[in-house]
Amino acid sequence: MSRIGRMPIAIPAGVTVEIAENNHVTVKGPKGTLERTLPSEMDIKVEGSEVVVTRPNDLKKMKSLHGLTRTLINNMVVGVTDGYTKTLEVNGVGYRAQKSGKKLTLHLGYSHPVEMEDPEGLEAVVEDNKIIVKGIDKEKVGTSLQRRSETREDRNRIRARVSSMLMK
Repeated sequence: MSRIGRMPIAIPAGVTVEIAENNHVTVKGPKGTLERTLPSEMDIKVEGSEVVVTRPNDLKKMKSLHGLTRTLINNMVVGVTDGYTKTLEVNGVGYRAQKSGKKLTLHLGYSHPVEMEDPEGLEAVVEDNKIIVKGIDKEKVGTSLQRRSETREDRNRIRARVSSMLMK
Protein backbone atom coordinates (compact mmCIF):
# COMPACT_ATOMS: atom_id res chain seq x y z
CA MET A 1 0.00 0.00 0.00
CA SER A 2 1.11 3.56 -0.56
CA ARG A 3 2.50 5.38 2.44
CA ILE A 4 0.03 8.23 2.12
CA GLY A 5 -2.99 6.14 1.18
CA ARG A 6 -2.74 3.70 4.07
CA MET A 7 -2.75 6.36 6.79
CA PRO A 8 -6.18 6.82 8.38
CA ILE A 9 -7.68 10.30 8.53
CA ALA A 10 -8.58 11.41 12.05
CA ILE A 11 -11.96 13.11 12.33
CA PRO A 12 -11.76 15.94 14.90
CA ALA A 13 -14.58 16.79 17.30
CA GLY A 14 -17.30 18.87 15.65
CA VAL A 15 -16.67 17.41 12.18
CA THR A 16 -18.93 14.88 10.46
CA VAL A 17 -17.99 12.84 7.39
CA GLU A 18 -20.73 11.20 5.32
CA ILE A 19 -20.13 8.87 2.41
CA ALA A 20 -23.00 8.34 -0.03
CA GLU A 21 -23.14 6.01 -3.02
CA ASN A 22 -20.60 6.52 -5.81
CA ASN A 23 -18.15 7.82 -3.16
CA HIS A 24 -19.84 11.20 -2.79
CA VAL A 25 -18.14 12.52 0.36
CA THR A 26 -19.66 15.34 2.45
CA VAL A 27 -17.61 16.90 5.25
CA LYS A 28 -19.33 19.29 7.66
CA GLY A 29 -17.44 21.32 10.24
CA PRO A 30 -17.35 24.61 12.13
CA LYS A 31 -16.23 26.64 9.09
CA GLY A 32 -18.65 25.17 6.56
CA THR A 33 -19.46 22.20 4.35
CA LEU A 34 -17.49 20.67 1.48
CA GLU A 35 -18.73 18.05 -0.99
CA ARG A 36 -16.81 16.06 -3.57
CA THR A 37 -17.34 12.95 -5.67
CA LEU A 38 -14.22 10.79 -5.50
CA PRO A 39 -13.15 7.86 -7.73
CA SER A 40 -15.65 5.02 -7.38
CA GLU A 41 -12.88 2.40 -7.55
CA MET A 42 -11.69 3.27 -4.03
CA ASP A 43 -13.37 1.86 -0.93
CA ILE A 44 -13.96 4.63 1.64
CA LYS A 45 -15.19 3.74 5.13
CA VAL A 46 -15.76 5.67 8.34
CA GLU A 47 -14.52 3.53 11.24
CA GLY A 48 -15.14 5.20 14.59
CA SER A 49 -13.42 8.58 14.49
CA GLU A 50 -11.30 7.78 11.43
CA VAL A 51 -11.76 7.58 7.68
CA VAL A 52 -9.97 4.69 5.97
CA VAL A 53 -9.36 4.46 2.21
CA THR A 54 -8.51 1.09 0.64
CA ARG A 55 -7.88 0.07 -2.95
CA PRO A 56 -9.16 -3.06 -4.69
CA ASN A 57 -5.88 -4.18 -6.35
CA ASP A 58 -2.29 -3.13 -7.02
CA LEU A 59 -2.59 -1.78 -10.55
CA LYS A 60 -0.63 1.42 -11.16
CA LYS A 61 -3.82 3.47 -11.62
CA MET A 62 -5.26 2.18 -8.33
CA LYS A 63 -2.04 3.04 -6.48
CA SER A 64 -2.22 6.60 -7.82
CA LEU A 65 -5.90 7.00 -6.96
CA HIS A 66 -5.36 5.58 -3.47
CA GLY A 67 -3.06 8.36 -2.27
CA LEU A 68 -5.02 11.02 -4.16
CA THR A 69 -8.34 10.01 -2.62
CA ARG A 70 -6.92 10.00 0.90
CA THR A 71 -5.29 13.40 0.40
CA LEU A 72 -8.46 14.99 -1.00
CA ILE A 73 -10.51 13.80 2.00
CA ASN A 74 -7.83 15.00 4.41
CA ASN A 75 -7.79 18.43 2.71
CA MET A 76 -11.56 18.63 3.14
CA VAL A 77 -11.32 17.80 6.87
CA VAL A 78 -8.54 20.34 7.45
CA GLY A 79 -10.44 22.95 5.42
CA VAL A 80 -13.64 22.77 7.46
CA THR A 81 -11.72 22.84 10.77
CA ASP A 82 -8.83 25.29 10.23
CA GLY A 83 -9.20 26.64 6.70
CA TYR A 84 -6.44 27.58 4.26
CA THR A 85 -4.53 30.81 3.71
CA LYS A 86 -2.21 31.87 0.90
CA THR A 87 -0.42 35.17 0.39
CA LEU A 88 0.47 37.13 -2.71
CA GLU A 89 3.03 39.91 -2.40
CA VAL A 90 2.69 42.81 -4.84
CA ASN A 91 6.09 44.38 -5.67
CA GLY A 92 6.78 47.18 -8.12
CA VAL A 93 6.93 50.94 -8.45
CA GLY A 94 3.38 52.23 -8.32
CA TYR A 95 1.91 48.75 -7.86
CA ARG A 96 -0.75 48.53 -5.17
CA ALA A 97 -3.87 46.67 -4.15
CA GLN A 98 -7.05 48.01 -2.52
CA LYS A 99 -10.07 46.24 -1.15
CA SER A 100 -13.57 47.71 -0.97
CA GLY A 101 -16.40 45.36 -0.05
CA LYS A 102 -16.03 42.20 -2.15
CA LYS A 103 -14.11 44.00 -4.90
CA LEU A 104 -10.32 43.86 -5.11
CA THR A 105 -8.73 46.65 -7.17
CA LEU A 106 -5.19 46.09 -8.47
CA HIS A 107 -3.02 48.88 -9.91
CA LEU A 108 -0.38 46.96 -11.88
CA GLY A 109 1.08 49.35 -14.40
CA TYR A 110 -1.80 49.25 -16.86
CA SER A 111 -3.52 52.45 -17.98
CA HIS A 112 -6.51 51.31 -15.93
CA PRO A 113 -6.97 49.46 -12.63
CA VAL A 114 -7.85 45.75 -12.70
CA GLU A 115 -10.94 44.92 -10.65
CA MET A 116 -11.73 41.42 -9.40
CA GLU A 117 -14.64 40.07 -7.37
CA ASP A 118 -14.03 37.61 -4.54
CA PRO A 119 -15.12 34.14 -5.69
CA GLU A 120 -17.84 32.47 -3.65
CA GLY A 121 -16.43 30.85 -0.53
CA LEU A 122 -13.22 32.89 -0.54
CA GLU A 123 -12.21 36.09 1.18
CA ALA A 124 -9.35 38.36 0.16
CA VAL A 125 -7.75 40.73 2.68
CA VAL A 126 -5.21 43.43 1.78
CA GLU A 127 -2.49 44.26 4.32
CA ASP A 128 0.27 46.63 3.20
CA ASN A 129 1.53 45.14 -0.08
CA LYS A 130 0.17 41.63 0.54
CA ILE A 131 -3.06 40.05 -0.61
CA ILE A 132 -4.16 37.27 1.73
CA VAL A 133 -6.70 34.80 0.34
CA LYS A 134 -8.63 32.71 2.90
CA GLY A 135 -11.10 29.89 2.41
CA ILE A 136 -12.02 26.32 3.28
CA ASP A 137 -11.40 24.73 -0.14
CA LYS A 138 -7.66 24.29 -0.75
CA GLU A 139 -8.10 24.01 -4.51
CA LYS A 140 -10.11 27.23 -4.79
CA VAL A 141 -7.66 29.17 -2.61
CA GLY A 142 -4.73 28.08 -4.79
CA THR A 143 -6.35 28.68 -8.17
CA SER A 144 -7.71 32.07 -7.11
CA LEU A 145 -4.22 33.14 -6.13
CA GLN A 146 -2.78 31.81 -9.37
CA ARG A 147 -5.22 33.84 -11.46
CA ARG A 148 -4.36 36.99 -9.55
CA SER A 149 -0.62 36.48 -10.01
CA GLU A 150 -1.12 35.97 -13.77
CA THR A 151 -3.03 39.26 -14.12
CA ARG A 152 0.15 41.02 -15.25
CA GLU A 153 2.36 39.28 -17.79
CA ASP A 154 5.54 40.60 -16.20
CA ARG A 155 5.91 38.02 -13.42
CA ASN A 156 9.17 39.51 -12.17
CA ARG A 157 7.31 42.37 -10.54
CA ILE A 158 4.71 40.25 -8.80
CA ARG A 159 6.08 37.53 -6.60
CA ALA A 160 3.64 34.94 -5.35
CA ARG A 161 4.53 33.46 -2.03
CA VAL A 162 2.59 30.30 -2.03
CA SER A 163 3.48 29.29 1.48
CA SER A 164 0.67 27.01 2.46
CA MET A 165 -0.07 28.08 5.99
CA LEU A 166 -2.95 26.93 8.05
CA MET A 167 -5.20 29.75 9.15
CA LYS A 168 -5.09 30.29 12.91
